[in-house]
Amino acid sequence: MKRSDLAEEAARIAELAQKQGIPLRIMGACAVRAHCPKYRHLSDQLGRKLTDIDFMSYEKYMSKTEGFFQGIGYQPRKFFSYQWGREAYKRQFFDDPANNMHIDVFFDELEMSHKISFKGRLDLDFPTITLTDLILEKMQIVRINEKDVKDTIVLVREHPVVDNEDREGINSKYIAKLLSNDWGFYYTVTTNLNRVRNFLKEYSTLSDDDRRHDETEISKLIDAIEREPKSIGWKMRAKVGTKKKWYTDVDEAVLPGSPQH
Repeated sequence: MKRSDLAEEAARIAELAQKQGIPLRIMGACAVRAHCPKYRHLSDQLGRKLTDIDFMSYEKYMSKTEGFFQGIGYQPRKFFSYQWGREAYKRQFFDDPANNMHIDVFFDELEMSHKISFKGRLDLDFPTITLTDLILEKMQIVRINEKDVKDTIVLVREHPVVDNEDREGINSKYIAKLLSNDWGFYYTVTTNLNRVRNFLKEYSTLSDDDRRHDETEISKLIDAIEREPKSIGWKMRAKVGTKKKWYTDVDEAVLPGSPQH
C-alpha cells in the first residue's frame, strides 16, 4: 500500500482505530499539522519536515494495538516493543519499510525530560491529543530541538491561550496548576517558553503580526504560570534550583543556550 503524507496517514490510522474501539491520539508534529490548517504555510516556510508518527493510547489497550497495526500493514519491532517499550517505558514501535514510515505508540504517559500523564485526557480531543498537552509535550524537553520551537510557534499562532478550555485553546489554568506542584517541570517549561519567544525574531519568514501575536500569547501563558500559587514542595525544591539536576536525560539535538549537563 502506498503511503505518502505522514499527517494524512496519522489521521487515517486514528480514524480506523476509533472504529475498532482503540483510542489512538496523534502527538507531535503530525498533531500540530492537523490542528493548524490556517497556518500550515508557516510550518512550510520554517522548513518543518515530518519524519515519523507518534500516538498516545491507554495501557489497557496495549494488548490490542499490535494486532491493529499488523492488520493495516505495519510490522512491530518486537525487540523494542516487548524488551524495552512494554516493560520499561510503556512504548511500542511499528514500521512500514516499503514506505519508510515509522510509528511510536506511548501508553498512559510521556516520560522524557519530565513525565506527562494522559490518564483521562484522551477523550478531550480527536484525532489528536489536546492543544494543552501538545504544548506540554514540546516544552518539557530540556535539550530542546529547533523543530519543537517551530511547532510551538505555529501552534500558538493558530490557537489562543485561554483560561480553562482544552479543545480549541491552550488551557493556561491546567498548565499552571500542573507546574505549581513540580518546580523542575515549571523551570523547564518557562525556560523553553522564553526561548521560543526569543527565537521569534530569528525567523525572517514570520511577519510582524506573527511575532506580535505569539509574543502576546506566550507572555499570557507565562504570566498565568507565575501567578498560580505554588505548593510547599515546589517552594522547597526552588531553593535548591539548578544545583541539583531537575530532569531526566533524553538524547536530543540541542539549541544554543540549552543546559549541557
